[in-house]
Amino acid sequence: MGPPAGRKSLLKVGVMDFITSTAILPLLCGCVGIFSLFKLLQRLRMKAYLRNAVVVITGATSGLGRECAKVFYAAGARLVLCGRNREALDELTRELAASQAAKVQTHSPYTVTFDLTDPGTIVAATAEILQCFGHVDVLINNAGVSYRGAIVDTTMDVDKRVMETNYFGPIALTKALLPSMIQRRQGHVVAISSIQGKISLPFRSAFMDEKTAQGRSPVEVARDVLAAVGKRKKDVILADLLPSLAVYLRTLAPGLFFSLMASRARKERKSKTC
Repeated sequence: MGPPAGRKSLLKVGVMDFITSTAILPLLCGCVGIFSLFKLLQRLRMKAYLRNAVVVITGATSGLGRECAKVFYAAGARLVLCGRNREALDELTRELAASQAAKVQTHSPYTVTFDLTDPGTIVAATAEILQCFGHVDVLINNAGVSYRGAIVDTTMDVDKRVMETNYFGPIALTKALLPSMIQRRQGHVVAISSIQGKISLPFRSAFMDEKTAQGRSPVEVARDVLAAVGKRKKDVILADLLPSLAVYLRTLAPGLFFSLMASRARKERKSKTC
């Protein structure tokens, strides 16, 4: 009786293995196919959303703003390039027109010169943009100034200048363009800031609105910004592993985080006095 029972058991195991193997393979293929289709639809939706979209970029003449102008131009967006230097804006416009990177129909960029610290020029710039295009699909608040120094060494004039450019200026521009977005029930506001929007670093008492994510080039970050806008993501950390871990460490273990930052501050202070 033993051997037949053993053979039946082995047969049953073999049948189950066959059924499992034949069922898992199609299931895996189906999952891969569905995921691939989802990614394809996501890419098509992103391209359709950005093509012919009116995209306003502040601080467009250098750094991340300049690279954002390049990738959004190549995606077929109708660009509004903003900055304080008219000659630099014109130079960027000529550079974009001469580029051959675009695979879709492109549009000649429109330039607007104004200063984010001057409320009057913000109002005038907004009126000019809306008069020309009628609406704005994407506003990229990229412009900003940087500063490095200890709290006791930083004057209030410096704090005010940084806040006027990095905070109040973008807020004023956003508020000026927001009613047209609300009226159309459509629009995307992008606020680009330093990793210090998530964590504090020594000798950065006046918030430094540094546009290049730590450890990454402006070209890489600009591409990620384009993808994030196309996918309509709400919050994206564009940084290397160490700064990204610092963000989570600040949330999960604040005591350890502040101890590490205090140690770093002491080292930097010591190096300055040597």
